[in-house]
Amino acid sequence: MKINIRSEVKDIAEEIISIRRDIHKHPELGFEVHRTAELVSKHLNNLGFEVSTGIGKTGVVGDLIGKNDGPTIGLRADMDALPIQETSDLPYSSVNEGVMHACGHDGHTAMLLGAATIIKQLQDKLNGNVRFIFQPAEEGDGGARYMIEDGCLDSVNEIYGIHLWNYQQYGEVGVKEGPILAAADVFSITIKGVGGHGAAPQGTVDAILVSAHLITALQSIVSRNTNPLESTVITIGQINGGHNFNVIADEIVLKGTARSYTEENRQLIKNRMKEIISGVEKTFSAEIDFTYSEGYPPTVNDKNTYDKLMKSAQKIVGDKCGFPYLSMGGEDFSYYAERIPGCFFFVGSSPSNKKLRSVPHHCSHFDIDENALLIGSSIFVQLIEDQLINTL
Repeated sequence: MKINIRSEVKDIAEEIISIRRDIHKHPELGFEVHRTAELVSKHLNNLGFEVSTGIGKTGVVGDLIGKNDGPTIGLRADMDALPIQETSDLPYSSVNEGVMHACGHDGHTAMLLGAATIIKQLQDKLNGNVRFIFQPAEEGDGGARYMIEDGCLDSVNEIYGIHLWNYQQYGEVGVKEGPILAAADVFSITIKGVGGHGAAPQGTVDAILVSAHLITALQSIVSRNTNPLESTVITIGQINGGHNFNVIADEIVLKGTARSYTEENRQLIKNRMKEIISGVEKTFSAEIDFTYSEGYPPTVNDKNTYDKLMKSAQKIVGDKCGFPYLSMGGEDFSYYAERIPGCFFFVGSSPSNKKLRSVPHHCSHFDIDENALLIGSSIFVQLIEDQLINTL
């Protein structure tokens, strides 16, 4: 089956792509998405939406009230970029030093604004309402929590979120019932030993040696303590310490992340880390401080909203929909899905031109196949039509 981009989306394709490129060229971090939020609010106001700004600090919410009573469906896009220096030579490359859209949030915002433009034209046919949620600070600061605290989910019955995905080909939609993204926790381990001369190790406690044993031991949690059918990850991403080539280090700091799909495995990893650290501490007579911070919970798709999303997405991409894609990445959409039924899905954005190399997310020259934007907007429009128009 060929891809069926909706005709209304094709009509505004240049506008959707232009919005994406404008946001890409002017990226903003965290809660400081002032320009992007202004662009969004201006667009929604021009369409005649009921617009609320300053939600979740710098978020924007646009409400579209249908002609008849019915449920309220939430559609969410994130707006923030990453602290990465862009190295691409694109004409819309970032003009902000050290900041770029390396994950696709510029596209998420553009897709949802495109959908808003079209769904507004359907307002008199809607048996219910649509809430368009534009969120700051997904990249680590948990902007979703602040949006929720400010009432973005009040009276919303279900919610859908989208993510462009360069790990899937253009034309594919990745979605599954149940867990789809992992809990993303963060930890820090400080190993305090006793330094000394590299030629006289006696009487020292080598923090580097201790760290080597500890790193190896921590990997046994995934390989020997968790069910191999239940994916988990422990990554040490940073090691800092030491003074010179001939000095035994007295302090090493390890930082990393733990990922899991279930709360049971999340707590198992945390507790086993404590036990292993305590054992290594005693074995080497070191002092080890351990800090574990729970980040985003797992993103779990509700069955009912998953079924609705599948039905609508299949009308756009046919049998290219429903790949049971799983990622150990974390997403604060999980906070929405904990409160109300929700479904998070991926839209493949790897270049359809096989001669072009797909670039991974969080890369300094990240880019997407912009045709994927039209698929995302089409799915949003189709979803609202199926749920709020074709229901009577």
